[in-house]
Amino acid sequence: MQQVTFGVQGMTCAACVGRVERALAGVKGVSSAQVNLAAESATVSFDAPADAADLTRAIEAAGYPPRSDRVELRIEGMTCAACVGRVEAAVAEVPGVMAARVNMATERADVDLLQGTQAAVLLRAVEGAGYGATLLSGGEAAEPVSVRKAEEARQLGWLTLIAAVLALPVFTLEMGGHAVPAFHHWVARVIGTGNSHLIQFVLATAVLVGPGWRFHRIGWPLLFKGAPDMNALVALGTAAAWGFSVVATFAPGWLPAGAANVYFEAAAVIVVLVLFGRWLEARARGRTGAAIEALMALRPDTARVERDGSVVELAVGELVTGDLVHLRPGERIAVDGAVTRGSSWVDESMVTGEPVPVRKAPGDSLVGGTVNGDGALIMRAEAVGGDTVLARIVALVEQAQGAKLPIQSMVDRVTLYFVPTVLVVATVTVLAWLALGPSPALGHALVAGVAVLIIACPCAMGLATPVSIMVGTGRGAELGVLFRKGDALQALEGVGIVALDKTGTLTEGKPSVTAFDVAGGMDADEVLRLVAAVEAGSEHPIARAIEARATGLAVPAAGTVRAMPGFGVQGRVDGHMVLVGAERLMTRKGVALGDWPARAAELAAEGQTPLFAAVDGEFAALIAVSDPIKEGTPAAIDALHALGLKVAMLTGDAAPTAQAVAARLGIDHVKAELLPADKLAAIEALREEAPVAFVGDGINDAPALAAADVGLAIGTGTDVAIEAADVVLISGDLGGVVDATALSRKVMRNIRQNLGWAFGYNILLIPVAAGVLYPLSGVLLSPVLAAGAMAASSVLVVTNALRLRRVTPWMEKTRA
Repeated sequence: MQQVTFGVQGMTCAACVGRVERALAGVKGVSSAQVNLAAESATVSFDAPADAADLTRAIEAAGYPPRSDRVELRIEGMTCAACVGRVEAAVAEVPGVMAARVNMATERADVDLLQGTQAAVLLRAVEGAGYGATLLSGGEAAEPVSVRKAEEARQLGWLTLIAAVLALPVFTLEMGGHAVPAFHHWVARVIGTGNSHLIQFVLATAVLVGPGWRFHRIGWPLLFKGAPDMNALVALGTAAAWGFSVVATFAPGWLPAGAANVYFEAAAVIVVLVLFGRWLEARARGRTGAAIEALMALRPDTARVERDGSVVELAVGELVTGDLVHLRPGERIAVDGAVTRGSSWVDESMVTGEPVPVRKAPGDSLVGGTVNGDGALIMRAEAVGGDTVLARIVALVEQAQGAKLPIQSMVDRVTLYFVPTVLVVATVTVLAWLALGPSPALGHALVAGVAVLIIACPCAMGLATPVSIMVGTGRGAELGVLFRKGDALQALEGVGIVALDKTGTLTEGKPSVTAFDVAGGMDADEVLRLVAAVEAGSEHPIARAIEARATGLAVPAAGTVRAMPGFGVQGRVDGHMVLVGAERLMTRKGVALGDWPARAAELAAEGQTPLFAAVDGEFAALIAVSDPIKEGTPAAIDALHALGLKVAMLTGDAAPTAQAVAARLGIDHVKAELLPADKLAAIEALREEAPVAFVGDGINDAPALAAADVGLAIGTGTDVAIEAADVVLISGDLGGVVDATALSRKVMRNIRQNLGWAFGYNILLIPVAAGVLYPLSGVLLSPVLAAGAMAASSVLVVTNALRLRRVTPWMEKTRA
């Protein structure tokens, strides 16, 4: 029986208490539930099959979500996929834990738990499973992977060197005689065979209880708990070789005739090779987090800030919103904000990907991490700490790197049973050799059994997916592609159609008014004033174009302005009811347009967007707006076609305008005059043909971004669109879609290569280690060679993943 106490939100009266108690009591396995309204908490006693996730779902369904926390732990001692499964299982058994995700590549565990659950309990659970755990507090910057891996590699390097120095004489004494018979005779004559075995015993024992003790310290307890891992396989294999050799050295009479051979060199060299493999692996894995560290390095450590009338240098962490920050020429900008004084050119390539500096003057925004040019600036801090663009980018990358893709679930299921299966195979191998093998059967059985244990390390399986995700998402960040949701990395690979919004995605999103034709009897300036007034509060690019056209006019303030997504906007200005929008808005409101729709169709056929304006129910003006196509859009669409993707355009624009743009760009499908809800239906229709990715940047795109198989938000768009998306394209360039798609395919291909190697390696070499080739070749696989192959498999997987760091951005390829 377990008991957990946690906070409950939304309770206001005794009736709420009753509903929460009934919801909890209805969960199978709950024996009692007591809810305290004053403390806004619930205490629940439960047993299997109930768990924290069941309790959470029950009260959420009742309308009272629990208070929850997210805790991050650093896990030490994980070496393979089996370790990941054991840590997750140990944490999941803690009362109050709703979900646990462990990533071997980052050596971290993200735990969702009911508020009130003590983190210390999590640490004890992890330690009870045989691993080390450290709590990483929410605001504390975690130590970079490369730093930890560098220290781990340094320690492993020394252990490997010590083990190699001790093992070399053992290997030379035993194997030298096999390679050079004269050397064997020299050892027997000068040192003596018995003394040689004693020397090997001493040195091999020193290797096992010194550098190799780490395997035994972790492996044996897990073996006795019935949860063996890779350490257990190494511990068992080396102990078997060492133990047999001890008997052969000190009590040879206990063994059958001809079986009293020593394998001290196998036990010692196995430790050396496994340590060497881990050293190489640690060095390689230290480079997988390079992208995040490069991003974090963009933020300076200090900034010059106005405090109490003087400029002082402070740590960036001490800055607060509203601080005035002084920037010297060539200095890196510390936080996000706006220019208050001065002008300069700023290199924003870190955010936009564009190499050309941008002119900044008072009122213009600045992004932390970008570089000031040749002018001095004073800026007001508007976002500091975790709220800056750079911090949010780092957070998104870290979140994606810790994700588990659907493909990983298959690996987890296999590795859960892999090590126990290996132990069974090793046991069957030994028994088969004892029963059927040639003399000396015991020696052959030992060699084959130890080789099976050593070669079957599941390290490569555990690393195959997470290291590729880690390197791939990091490289994506460098290319301006942020995967907000890790599973989008896999989903994007399967997309067959890319659906695009038009304004701000295919086009610049900076339209200009190209025609303003007023009805007879109307004053053009007066109509423009009224139209600009109702558009003043809109964020739509067309509104900005109309405002620009009205520059110099006295634009009044509008009251009761109401936006109608997909139709237009209406508002009251100086006592007049003003409508601005598409033809369908005029039709809905009963405004007679006469012959003006024909003129609108002519403008639309030229690729311009026609809008109608009405004042007090009468047609007032036809406005034409032209939004130039982004420079890189045609090439990007050609690149998407080259990737085998179809391209669709979903837009609220008039059909003739949309068709004109589509014909110019070679777009495959066009859906025009769509309301936001219509975009959802259009995506569903496209999905019947193939999985769909939708690319957009506006508030009205948010539903479509969420509904598509993969939503990609242009990073220059609205926060709402970005929050609804799975992938954020920082640069705002359509080429980011090409990079995201190509990167997704390369990461998934890399993962499959890793998994193919990891599984294929074991499937092919375990039978070889067991001796299936012995009847044909008369040779058994040496445990020493098995250890070398095992170490090489993990290093190969990590090295293969590191190739993703060399992925070239599409724009760079086109320039080449």
